[in-house]
Formats: sequence, C-alpha cells, structure tokens
Amino acid sequence: MEHSTITSVQSNAYQQPIASGFDAFSTAADVIRGIDLTGKTIIVTGGYAGIGLETVKTFAEAGAQVIVPARDLAKAARNVTGISNTTVESLDLMDPASIDNFARKFLESGRSLDILVNNAGIMWVPLQRDARGYESQLSTNHLGHFQLTARLWPALKQAGNARIVSVSSFGHHIAPFDFEDPNSEHREYETLAGYGQSKTANNLFAVELDRRGKAFGVRAFSLHPGSVNGTDLGRVAPMALFQQMGTHDAHGNIFPEVARKLKSIPQGAATTVWCATSPQLGGLGGLYCENAEVAEIDNGNIGHRYDEPLTLRGVKPYSIDPDNARRLWTLSEQMTGITFEAN
Repeated sequence: MEHSTITSVQSNAYQQPIASGFDAFSTAADVIRGIDLTGKTIIVTGGYAGIGLETVKTFAEAGAQVIVPARDLAKAARNVTGISNTTVESLDLMDPASIDNFARKFLESGRSLDILVNNAGIMWVPLQRDARGYESQLSTNHLGHFQLTARLWPALKQAGNARIVSVSSFGHHIAPFDFEDPNSEHREYETLAGYGQSKTANNLFAVELDRRGKAFGVRAFSLHPGSVNGTDLGRVAPMALFQQMGTHDAHGNIFPEVARKLKSIPQGAATTVWCATSPQLGGLGGLYCENAEVAEIDNGNIGHRYDEPLTLRGVKPYSIDPDNARRLWTLSEQMTGITFEAN
C-alpha cells in the first residue's frame, strides 16, 4: 500500500486544489454563471431526479441540448416536463442490449457529444445480480457506464473538446476495488463495501479514460457531490446503516443538527456542472473533485465524521492510482466483452 500511495502522488501531480473560488455552499447556478452552452449536446444518465435533474436544468438553461437516458420513462418524462431543449430516451444500465440500442440511436443522428455525465447510480441495495451474474452496484455504477462511454466514444472524439464526468462519492473511502472477487462470489456480501468498490471504480475509470482520451481532446473527471438532502439515492438502504453512522435517531429521523449541515440539491449539483463546463479545468483531467474544486489527497491526514458532512472530503490514493486504473480497465473490458481502445 505504501508503494501504491507513492505512485499515486507522483502520477497525479495535479490532484490538488486550484483555488477555484467556489466552496461547499456554491450552487450549480454559481458555477455556470457566464458560461454559454448554446450548440452543445449533453447526455446525463439518471438526469430525471435529485442532483441529476438539477444538472439537466442547469445545462438546458445555459443553452445546451440535453438528452436524459432513463430506465423509468414515465417518471423521467414527468420530471423533465417544462425544461426546454431536453429529450428522454430509454436506457437500462444493467442491460447491455439496452445500452447498445441507446448509443446506436445517438450515433446514427450524426451528432458529436460535447459532455457525457455518468450520473445514474444505486446505493446500499441488498444483493442483486444482473443477467450476467454481476453485482448490481458494480453493474449499474461502473460497468454500465463503461460500456456506454465506449459505445459513445466516436461522438465524444468527434466533438474535439469533450468532457466525461463520473459522479462518484466520498463512499469510495469505504472500500478499494477487490480485483480478486469483484462480485462477492467468494465472500459475504456487504452492501456498503459493494457501494464503496463501485465508487472507487468511478474514480479509477476517470484516471485511465483521461490518460487515453486527452490525445483526442477528451478529458475525464470524477467527483463527490457532497452529502445532499432530498435525493432518493438511499431510499432502499436499511435505516440501521444511517443510525450506525450517527445521522439518524432510534425512530429513523435524521437529527436536525445533521440535516442543517447537508447540501441543498442546487449545491449538490454544483461540482458536476463545474467539472463539465468550467474553463478553470482547461488542460486538466483525470482528477477527483469536490465542492467545485479539485480535491486534496487523503493520506490519513483528514479526520472524517458522518455527522459532520463537511469533513467528508479528500480522495484516497488507491482510487486514483494509475496502475489500479489500468488494471480495472482491462477487467472491465473482460467483464463487458468490449474492447475499448479509445483511439
């Protein structure tokens, strides 16, 4: 682990704050101010609820044409009603054929893709597997987006100056990627570890994707949106998990003092929008961001408390390690059956 940490620091020299001028309280409207997205085409997976919906609204209001791939078409259509320049398309990230169909339809339109936001995700679910036998959090949060990005690569390359943004989480601190048993076939399934592994995968994917893509003007980022109030991401999580973290009382109610410290949805969407559009990130990539800023590497020097959301910051070296990133890329190709050359 010590060797891995040294490699990470040396190979991620830009993984440090850049004095963006924004902070945990900045909103999506703050970071988009002065940026015109007219003529840009953007895809936001899961862009019909929570911070994904706020991200879509922000892009559309800045002039972009936004496509929202959705598993629940009725809910998506209902939630994006009234947002200009926005269309809903069918996509299930746990269904490889669905991903291919969505991507094929987009490529046939001949459009370039300026920004891809891999926002959709599931969290803390009971053990479920997709049709291939892959654990659902890994399948949805990483493998589905790996396949989607691979299939959309010609349109991203065509843009000449594209960005790919993966919505990760501080949850990557929970677990590194388990290369020996990624699908919990030989160990007891722990939903928190499964989630943490999938978020570590988001970070590693951005590192290797950026390394391969920058020659074509395609840059990649991952991010922690913050602890956000009002999303439905943890809707199926056992209450005992929240109580264990000290955020909820014995009756399942969030402590008021904790709720007051959570981000609003506009604040939660800020880092996604910043990573996707900010000129401050020009020439940079492969970075993990938080609070509309490049995150600090956490070498054990940052104290964390779940009842103090602002302390949940920093990026673990194992999740931005270039060797781990290359290893995950190869494994992802094997698991999806896709050769993603990014050339």
